[in-house]
Amino acid sequence: MIRDITLGQYYPGNSYVHKLDPRVKIMATLLYIVSLFVVDDFLGFAVAFVGLAVVIAVSKVPLKFILRGLKPVFLIISFTFIINMFMIKGEVLVSLGFLTITREGLRTAVFMAVRLVLLIIGSSLLTLTTKPISLTDGIEALLSPFKKIGLPAHELAMMMTIALRFIPTLLEETDKIMKAQQARGADFESGNIIRRAKALVPILVPLFISAFRIAQDLAMAMEARCYGGDIKRTRMNGMKLRSGDFVASAIFIVFIGLIILERIML
Repeated sequence: MIRDITLGQYYPGNSYVHKLDPRVKIMATLLYIVSLFVVDDFLGFAVAFVGLAVVIAVSKVPLKFILRGLKPVFLIISFTFIINMFMIKGEVLVSLGFLTITREGLRTAVFMAVRLVLLIIGSSLLTLTTKPISLTDGIEALLSPFKKIGLPAHELAMMMTIALRFIPTLLEETDKIMKAQQARGADFESGNIIRRAKALVPILVPLFISAFRIAQDLAMAMEARCYGGDIKRTRMNGMKLRSGDFVASAIFIVFIGLIILERIML
């Protein structure tokens, strides 16, 4: 299950989505996430789903690879669904002793589960179609106007990108540690949830040690290459908006407009 997490991974490709300017993709992702919390009916979620499906098709990232990233958060989605279904009051549909399922609760539970699924897939597409260095440059460019008030745009962009980039690395380290523990007789799969959680405690110490080692190696490598933050830093490939970026931005503006219009009309 650890290897199923796709957040932070980059899927190599040469699609139209891969070639888009990272600034366009970052802003589109943020606006898409906001739009998911704006819609509150089946039609709005249908529009959001169709838009996401089109982007996935154009990106040429295998759907199976994208859906694999939902496995690790399936328990969270299920828990959210159950909590909303039983805790919201309204017209009772089913009564199970002290637990009741209401029409409003069921509707909210379905919407919340769909919202989380679309949010996770939409966020994953950003990292799957954008190289880490391009993502750093895009975030820095979007934060650069705030430099006037003392915001360290480059440092923040670098930290965010490194955090995303090293999610797969740390997950791989966790998988190695778990396999080493299992080879020594550790059991992570039997027993109830509490017992499984306790079995994971011995993994934390070597994982933290490994994380600090990776961080130290990265810091030494950056220092050996005379990395000095944003001081006199140049780029091999500068970012420049092309015609395809303007077309994608126009299409996305129309998409967001449809969601807002649907919300206003209904």
